[in-house]
Amino acid sequence: MATGTNYWEDLRKQARQLENELDQKLVSFSKLCTSSSSHGQRTRDSRSDSFGPSQDSMLVAMTTELEQFLAKLTAVNDKMAEYTSTPGSSAHNAALMHTLQRHRDILQDYTHEFHKTKSNFFSLREREDLLGSVHRDIESYKSGSGVNNRRTELFLKEHEHLRNSDRLIDSAISIAMATKENITFQRGMLKSIQTRVTTLANRFPSINSLIQKINLRKRRDSLILGGVIGICTILLLLYTFH
Repeated sequence: MATGTNYWEDLRKQARQLENELDQKLVSFSKLCTSSSSHGQRTRDSRSDSFGPSQDSMLVAMTTELEQFLAKLTAVNDKMAEYTSTPGSSAHNAALMHTLQRHRDILQDYTHEFHKTKSNFFSLREREDLLGSVHRDIESYKSGSGVNNRRTELFLKEHEHLRNSDRLIDSAISIAMATKENITFQRGMLKSIQTRVTTLANRFPSINSLIQKINLRKRRDSLILGGVIGICTILLLLYTFH
């Protein structure tokens, strides 16, 4: 391996050659991505697949080739960086570092451009594939027979009727359950009142006896009053027809 200035110049020559080749291949890669995207749009409009196998193969091959060139250029830049750190290059270290930084910037620009072009292309490809799939689904739905569409509408209406019936049944069951709970509560209240009255009557027998006497007296008074009214009515009738 050469040393000193010749070695540095050889590295610079390799770097410039790789940079020129990368520049040309990035231009070709960008054109291929653009043409493939345009082809995808046309074929999607004509109801066919978005990309052909030949274009896919070309894109894969060019992507691999560009990645290899970027790796080679990175290796050359690393060798240049190693050379700038050797003791013999200290006299021209500022100029060497400036040159190395310029080559690094070019490598960074090419790497950024490559990844940006590839990312934009695959994003557009996914979008075209998605739109094509949606379009095919829409066309498939539109191509369905009118009988099937009518049958689907009838099924949907019948389903809606069933749902309404279920809601009415649920409402009726809720009302019946509330009525049952209310009747049960009232029955409990009446039973409680009856129990309390029975308890009071058993606790105070004199009150119970008094109530019975009052009832008997009322019955007797009613009988006497009824007898008097009956006698008076008979006498009045006899006096009238006498």
